[in-house]
Amino acid sequence: MSHPRTLVEKILAHHAMGDTEIAPGKMICVKVDWTMASEASWFGMYKLYDQLGKPGIYRNDRVWLAADHIVDPRINHLPKPKALIDAAESGAKELDIKDYQPPNTTIMHTEFYRQRAQPGMLIIGADSHTCSSGALGALAVGLGAADVVFPLVTGETFFQVPEVVKIELVGKPNFGIGGKDIILHILGEFKRNTIAAGRAVEYVGDGIHYLSCDARFAIANMSTEFGAIAGVFVPDQQTAAFIDQRSSHKDEAIYFQPDAGAKYVETRTINLQDVGAYIALYPSPDNVVSVSEKQGMELDGCFIGACTTAEEDLIMGGLVLQQGLKKGLEVVSKGKRKVTPGSVQIIAKLRSLGLLQCYIDAGFEVGAPGCSYCVGMGADQAGEGEVWLSSQNRNFKNRMGKGSIGNITSAATVAASSFSMTLQDPQELLNDIDESYFNSIRMYWTENKKSIIYREPKQDFSQKSITMAYEEEVSLLPISITSKAQLFGDNIDTDAIIPIDKCTADNETMLGQGSFAYTRPEFVPRVAEGYGIIVAGTGFGSGSSREEAPRALKACGVKAVIAKSFAYIYSRNQANFALFGVIVTDDNFYNSVSEGSEIEIKVAERKVLMDGKSYLFKLDVVEERLHASGGIAPRWKRHGKNLFRKLQQESNSVSCGSNATDSTCSTDDITAW
Repeated sequence: MSHPRTLVEKILAHHAMGDTEIAPGKMICVKVDWTMASEASWFGMYKLYDQLGKPGIYRNDRVWLAADHIVDPRINHLPKPKALIDAAESGAKELDIKDYQPPNTTIMHTEFYRQRAQPGMLIIGADSHTCSSGALGALAVGLGAADVVFPLVTGETFFQVPEVVKIELVGKPNFGIGGKDIILHILGEFKRNTIAAGRAVEYVGDGIHYLSCDARFAIANMSTEFGAIAGVFVPDQQTAAFIDQRSSHKDEAIYFQPDAGAKYVETRTINLQDVGAYIALYPSPDNVVSVSEKQGMELDGCFIGACTTAEEDLIMGGLVLQQGLKKGLEVVSKGKRKVTPGSVQIIAKLRSLGLLQCYIDAGFEVGAPGCSYCVGMGADQAGEGEVWLSSQNRNFKNRMGKGSIGNITSAATVAASSFSMTLQDPQELLNDIDESYFNSIRMYWTENKKSIIYREPKQDFSQKSITMAYEEEVSLLPISITSKAQLFGDNIDTDAIIPIDKCTADNETMLGQGSFAYTRPEFVPRVAEGYGIIVAGTGFGSGSSREEAPRALKACGVKAVIAKSFAYIYSRNQANFALFGVIVTDDNFYNSVSEGSEIEIKVAERKVLMDGKSYLFKLDVVEERLHASGGIAPRWKRHGKNLFRKLQQESNSVSCGSNATDSTCSTDDITAW
């Protein structure tokens, strides 16, 4: 080991192929333990799998496929959900997938982390909230659907080793404060797409010992809202007890911990005693204020559910409702109330505790497990102009339904607010709950039941990195790209780029027509008029992992995207589908550009030209290779199952493009290699 390593670096080292340096910025090929998908992502994944010639899958016992996104017993027979369900079921049968979860059995992430994820694993999923399993000390990363097809087939993928942010959790949280409160506190303090953007986050410190694995799950889950590639907790005895209660999938846990002296790009401290009840106001999960500041806000709907709301949160919500009913709080007739537990197992637990009846008595409709209002594309959609309070993880514009207004908070706060349909602090009702009883019915162990041994990673030297001769290939990258600019701000999310109800278009042309359909309807006509270069700020493409975002932009005629930074999953999707995107960090460019500015991108020279001035841009080697090939699928046709090892070789062999000021990069490096 050449230097003290972070937890993330140790997990990557353990999965790295061959003798590979593990250092931030280094491109590595890694083995993958699990791949995950929903019925919504599987539909596109299987189409690509078919286009690749149905090459078979690496391990049929390491695929988790769950029908959860738009499924609902009320609509499963309708054409759109039925087509997605049929595709998932037929794919599971054809490929003999051992872990197929039928419609309304579990939300994709819920039972996977409860029954499959283990410490030390590397998990790749076709959904941005795959990072949830970081609660157990796994490195779990969400990618676009096409990106997940390749580890599904090869058992491998590639990463650039990320920089890591350390967040030290200290102190003991007050009773009733859960994981959702803590991650909202973090988002309120640091904001999204700032210190965590494009990085991994490690949660460490004595404070984590007071957090159950359910609380950690909520924090890891919303690390993607923070902007992180992944959020990973250092595993401990609490983790070991959680894993040990399973009947299977508990013998491959590897407990890593960061080394003393490990290098972090940022370090922050959160005192859990300072955390209270918060609400993230529409339309951003970092627009966080204390509940007391908005006490009495009128509501049209209350929703408790989505993947971020774990069993513990649903129990606490039920106990809050129980206390309210005991106090004789009136359940007003106004509005809608819905609770959608994450799995049938959790529903059974709530029923056995008598808490499901509390939800019913408090006016809640109990839904079958699924994403429900959190994606707003199935049977549950909030109405235009309706104000909702939800325990979900995102409240972007149109997220819960076109024109809806979503505000996010903890399940306890939603429950307390549901009686009067006005925002209420849950503290008074929390005070009446017996803490010892709560601890006895949730998955939290007050005594260490299982000892653990921290290990060091063992790299697999048996599979050496391959060496392949470079072949002459004419690049599909143009010499220059010229068009007019359309300007956008910071944190443009994928829900805005392509609304969820536009993602299932019948063809690419129709998909393209859905670009910015609700937030900027003039966008597509402007592209047709010659405004084909997007200029944006930081975090372009944040939010959902939907690969339809770059596909839609490319389909409607966008020639390139220039931004201060891209969200991690979006940037990979953008390269995979060969939509040219570059990073310009020079503030002078952004201060000078205006709507309609004429821009020329000199690809080989790594320059953006505007108004007679030149600005350097960055283009990563891997992104360059994918763009030059026309995307990841054409690369597969050349290299097959050696795809990622070949990318690793090229990245290590060519410095061109990794630095905008690198004078060694020539046109020849791009047009033939």
